[in-house]
Amino acid sequence: MPQKTEQKNTAVSRSPVVSVMGHIDHGKTTLLDYIRTCCATDAHARPKNVAPGEAGGITQHVSAYEVERKTADGKTKSITFLDTPGHEAFAGIRSRGADVADIAVLVVSAEDGVKPQTLEALKFITKSKTPFIVALTKIDKPSANIERAKQSLLEKEIYIEGYGGEIPCVEVSGVSGKGIPELLDMILLVAEVENISGTISKPAEGVILEVTRSKERGISATLIIKDGTLKKGMAIVAGDAVSPLRQMENYAGKKIETAGPGTPVSVVGWDEMPETGCAFLSFATKKEAEKYLANVRSATQNPVAQKKAAIDERVAIPIVIKADVSGTLEAIQYELGKLETEKIFPKVIQAGTGDINESDLKIASGTKDALMFGFNVKIDSAARNLSERDGVKIEMFSIIYKLIERAQEILLERTPKFETAEVRGTAKIIRMFSQVKDKQIIGGKVIEGAIAVGDEFKIMRRGAEVGTGRIRELQQKKVKTSEVAKDLEFGAQVEARIEIAPGDTIDSFVIVSK
Repeated sequence: MPQKTEQKNTAVSRSPVVSVMGHIDHGKTTLLDYIRTCCATDAHARPKNVAPGEAGGITQHVSAYEVERKTADGKTKSITFLDTPGHEAFAGIRSRGADVADIAVLVVSAEDGVKPQTLEALKFITKSKTPFIVALTKIDKPSANIERAKQSLLEKEIYIEGYGGEIPCVEVSGVSGKGIPELLDMILLVAEVENISGTISKPAEGVILEVTRSKERGISATLIIKDGTLKKGMAIVAGDAVSPLRQMENYAGKKIETAGPGTPVSVVGWDEMPETGCAFLSFATKKEAEKYLANVRSATQNPVAQKKAAIDERVAIPIVIKADVSGTLEAIQYELGKLETEKIFPKVIQAGTGDINESDLKIASGTKDALMFGFNVKIDSAARNLSERDGVKIEMFSIIYKLIERAQEILLERTPKFETAEVRGTAKIIRMFSQVKDKQIIGGKVIEGAIAVGDEFKIMRRGAEVGTGRIRELQQKKVKTSEVAKDLEFGAQVEARIEIAPGDTIDSFVIVSK
């Protein structure tokens, strides 16, 4: 890491970066739409609403934008908002959102109160030690019950102001706008208390928030500047990726020359895709950036050969995935990982962003039984022709949990089945009545489960299996029966080559396919 050149007297207050988190359908995106419509720093961003445009009505990407708020003393201050997806499939993105943010807003519906993903979001917030504000949304709904929602917070040990704690709580409506000015003021107050600042004079550093790839623009990344200033002509390093800063845009897509601390920007021209959530550094020239990267690579080289990975005896289902942005791709891979079992697992052999092309199809068609999934992307003509020629089915999705459900369905279909003996009852043998060849008349008592006519059984003697047999007939009190339950005595005619003796037990079993 290059040495910091920050001077004590150059730190200035900057825009706080605010992550809005909470349970799905608790009104995060509607709230942010209202804030952006009324307060966005760039008028071009104001007409567009996020909520209706997302497939399935849920946010599946991270969006970042700036808004302005006039304070009581007449000053205008900026706030950078992040909208993190609420669906359970986006845990990794939410975690990254909490790590990037200076302040979090935990959204809780006044209709529903605290829900599972509320607690998951809270876990990310507390883990990253991010100060947060509770926003009670949907207060204008007929079914809203603010008092009940606050009680649900208390029950989950979220201690808000007025209920035994110091966590700020603001009641808001993303439809009418009620309470939103108070929410913005509270964010600025928390930012002031936390002394959120940055150094304008140093080269920018921050975090990669989202990455996309397209034919027209190549690789572009949305990033948040946490400190320093980014100027056109500089160069950025994120992991192994480098981008000379020839073009930079603000959150509304407007070209800009300079961006300061707390600002979200989009940068194009990367030589490879940086990882989402990766920290970035900036340098005065591309040559300096490449020199820094070469030094890092040299320092991290490990000459010791890695041990061979243990052989995985499970069945692998090869999958090729193309998604629109890297954050969604990460979420898909995260969710696919949850489908692993002791017998089978999804193995992503190719993953990337952008439209499905001929190269993707060649990988899928060249791998036996591979699946090809596309998420919010298109299929180019060469790939479509190859798909039809080679019979490779491409399945397209716009809602992530539909893709995961389909993958789960295929994994269940392909899971190897095997037969196993399952004990259904155990009986203690009390007496041997007679034996003619392999037919024996015995008496006993069921001590576990039940035994039935037709059951196969194992003969157990002093804990060891000595033979097998089959029950041909059962009687209870000299009356024929088809089954004998636990704690009941019985007489039975059985077939077994091994002579059964008093004191033996028989384990009745059935063959099941698993």
